[in-house]
Amino acid sequence: MKANIIFEMAKDGGCSCFMQEDVPDFGLTGYGTTPQEAKVDMLQAYEEIKSMLREEGKTPVELEFVYHYDMKSFFEYFDFLNVSKVAQRAGINPSLMRKYTSGVANAGEGQYLKLQKAIHSMAQELAAANF
Repeated sequence: MKANIIFEMAKDGGCSCFMQEDVPDFGLTGYGTTPQEAKVDMLQAYEEIKSMLREEGKTPVELEFVYHYDMKSFFEYFDFLNVSKVAQRAGINPSLMRKYTSGVANAGEGQYLKLQKAIHSMAQELAAANF
């Protein structure tokens, strides 16, 4: 079963993630100072819940996670990406992109779609690269 995990950066700099769907016996959330820590916390909770369910004689649902990020959490999680270069590839003003990633401005759906298209294009290029 697919489970959509939503990442959000808090104004205090922390990060949380949560499962969007309502799945019986699973109320997954994760918290940390970074998206990576929040993800680890959530995955640890997932394993603990599965273990508890097995102890109760139940068969836990196997979840396939699909991760959704806001711009700030995306660039924090994938901190090896250069924000300005990705913005250029997406056709977004680099200065505006930095405002999105710092939380000063909010991107609209169109900007997210441009970014997603650019990221998927980069992923295809990287997958085709060989050494």
